[in-house]
Amino acid sequence: MMKLLKQRFPQCCLVVSALTDSGAQMARTRMKDVIDEFIFVPWDTPFATRRAMERVRPDLLVLEYTEIWPNLIRAAKGVGAKVVITNGRFSPKHLNGYRRLFALTGHPLKNIDVFLMREPEEAERALLLGAPKERVVVTGNTKFDALAPLETDPAGKSAMRQALDFPESAPVLIAGSTHEGEEPLIIGVYQRLLEHHPDLRLAIAPRYIDRAARIAAAAESAGFKPRLRSAPLNPDSKRETRVAVIDTIGELTRAYSIASIVFVGGSFCKRGGQNILEPAAQGKPVFFGPNMDNFKDSVRLLVGRGGIQVQDPEHLFSVVDELLSREDELHALGELALKTVSSIRGASERNVAEMMRALAGEGTIHDACTLLPAAQRNGLPLSADFHTQERP
Repeated sequence: MMKLLKQRFPQCCLVVSALTDSGAQMARTRMKDVIDEFIFVPWDTPFATRRAMERVRPDLLVLEYTEIWPNLIRAAKGVGAKVVITNGRFSPKHLNGYRRLFALTGHPLKNIDVFLMREPEEAERALLLGAPKERVVVTGNTKFDALAPLETDPAGKSAMRQALDFPESAPVLIAGSTHEGEEPLIIGVYQRLLEHHPDLRLAIAPRYIDRAARIAAAAESAGFKPRLRSAPLNPDSKRETRVAVIDTIGELTRAYSIASIVFVGGSFCKRGGQNILEPAAQGKPVFFGPNMDNFKDSVRLLVGRGGIQVQDPEHLFSVVDELLSREDELHALGELALKTVSSIRGASERNVAEMMRALAGEGTIHDACTLLPAAQRNGLPLSADFHTQERP
């Protein structure tokens, strides 16, 4: 969203705040090319928030998820700012808690100009908590816009196969973001698959790479000679590696691009799942276990559309075994997964359009999108509704 705002309004000043040191470090490193200033968010007391807002004097305060800070919102309104919440969500378990909090602090939702909610269910909860109906809009989840684009570079795919010591034509099963206890289950499934699909290779990418040695040991115990991705490649290798462990950071997307089938971990244990949309964005059929509590929205989206939820390793084996024998169906599932993910992108664009609408006051989305960039091209100062005269 910030990149889009900068593209449309190069003169605007983007200030990002965080509450923790780790948040500050992330903002200063990963966002350094798009933000202008960083501050720590003030404690939500009347004096601290009022002082911060008088110093920053924002035209627009953007809150994420459930960051409902009553005094900060009140202070922002006090300096004339519009207040927008993006990726809005309210847990159904905490609705009564929100009501009790709002009873003590006044009703902060009344001071929010636009609620940009992730899903219709989230919008309904916002209405139940008292958000004005005309201010609630379902725009989707911006995390879908952050998915890596489809990897189409043949050289990159070939390099990944070479790094894992896999033959170019061999089908590949990738188990991504696995957790403790899941790898032996996956290795067991793989051993059985080899009986019917002897060319199949397995790559395991653990969620935490410091577990790589233990995973390699488990593969050795099962009779394999595993390769660690970080180990130097033997130039005389005959590509006989069957099991590889990806113990490097930042290569999971490229690894997914060479997969025939992907299993996403954290779902055969109590972790609550991991990101299943990432491999889907690479056009791959995606399997995952029953424990996906942290990714329920993604499950609803993908099941039946390139995603298959299995109940246990036996179920995983039977479905994968069948699909590997039906290459056309395997390819069709991957295309369906990619199409599904592509269809849900665009929340960032919709959010920025709604922000512009809020800043424009009575203007429509169309008016805000067309009038303001034209004013910039003509060298005219932007309306006071958008920026203060003191700073662009």
